[in-house]
Amino acid sequence: MAKGKGTAFFCKECGYESVKWLGQCPACREWNTFVEEPVGKKEAPGKRGLGIQALSQGGQYERGKVRPSRLSEITIDEQDRMKTGFGELDRVLGGGIVKGSLVLVGGDPGIGKSTLLLQVCRNLAGFGRKVLYISGEESLKQIKLRANRIGAVSGEPLFLCETNLELIDTAIEEEKPDVVIIDSIQTMFREEIASAPGSVSQVRESTNLLMQIAKGRGIAVFIVGHVTKEGVVAGPRVLEHMVDTVLYFEGERSASYRIIRGVKNRFGSTNEIGVFEMLENGLAEVKNPSEYMLNGRPEDASGGVVACSMEGTRPVLLEVQALVTPTVFGMPRRTAAGTDYNRVNLLMAVLEKRCRYDLSHFDAYINIAGGMKMNEPALDLAIVMAIVSSMKDRAVDSKTVIFGEVGLSGEVRAVSMAQQRAWEAEKLGFHTCILPRICLDKMKQTGKIKLIGVENIREAIGLL
Repeated sequence: MAKGKGTAFFCKECGYESVKWLGQCPACREWNTFVEEPVGKKEAPGKRGLGIQALSQGGQYERGKVRPSRLSEITIDEQDRMKTGFGELDRVLGGGIVKGSLVLVGGDPGIGKSTLLLQVCRNLAGFGRKVLYISGEESLKQIKLRANRIGAVSGEPLFLCETNLELIDTAIEEEKPDVVIIDSIQTMFREEIASAPGSVSQVRESTNLLMQIAKGRGIAVFIVGHVTKEGVVAGPRVLEHMVDTVLYFEGERSASYRIIRGVKNRFGSTNEIGVFEMLENGLAEVKNPSEYMLNGRPEDASGGVVACSMEGTRPVLLEVQALVTPTVFGMPRRTAAGTDYNRVNLLMAVLEKRCRYDLSHFDAYINIAGGMKMNEPALDLAIVMAIVSSMKDRAVDSKTVIFGEVGLSGEVRAVSMAQQRAWEAEKLGFHTCILPRICLDKMKQTGKIKLIGVENIREAIGLL
């Protein structure tokens, strides 16, 4: 395939540029990722390139001259973080919005990205911050309709419907806001780039311009990004490398809960999650997700076990459900919703080998109630107990919480932050906690919840 006039080939995954089409990208080694796009004349470097350095301490710079700073000269001010009005979102961001940061928010269509950012815009304006909301997909009347639905807006946030980044740059220069929201990056374009909006070149160059605006002027910029059917942000993967923070908005559209998860964060941990609930007047934060996930749990039903998983520093209690029934086919069926299917097969093989259970004539269906997706090994013991409970039709005590990792020999291995898991169970009124015995030796005994340590799955099953 010959290169056309004024065109080049770009890798959609990493942004590698080539003069001809290649089956495999030499940079990221992915196959069939090259697309052909027009190449426009690149802008000569101007004053904008000095913007990032202007944030350094002491900072008057002349063209062609830079002055490095010592580590002792750099100061960190806690006031550099702005609160969003949502404690869940602040925790995922690492404590709040950092000035000069570039945040990418991705999620499925209709999941609530624009609604969340509009509510953040409302909260920041109420705190006296100057916010500029730029929409390339909706008109001002559509934004007004959504704003009426989420409630009264205090302060004076600014709204702009524009897709030309040169005009947006001018508006930001004139208004000098504290926070800018771009909805979405796939609709923005630069006139110097000949390709269409949403293409690899446009997305990369548009993000580069927004990064220079954020770093050069100390403005926090939020970018909304579309996702592909695989669930990743559309466009080149280099987009995620350029930004400071990547947040994914997850959840089933049929369910009311939403989870915002940080997969990259230069200003905090990437293990934190924020839980929201979609209501008629917008998104409301769920401050106690454990109670929310266990709401409506049946009493004394076989196959249901309460487990405790960790999301960052937060323990989350959830119900693991199992349904084991005799199969009517020659090959038993296995289904896992919310957890790893292969892990479930492995745990059932351990039960067959170590406990002599004949599971080859039973169908097994495993589900994490509430639609949560958890792959932590600490759920292993709860899954094993749920399978045995359903198979024997014996209910596990509804006031018992179970967690622990199961090895191939049937041993119950230690898990991290066992004390925090037990405290969370105690806070929600649970009476008994079954956990690895090696964790029990390191924990502080409390009089309110009974701690039972087990060394292998036989001991745990014997407690049934």
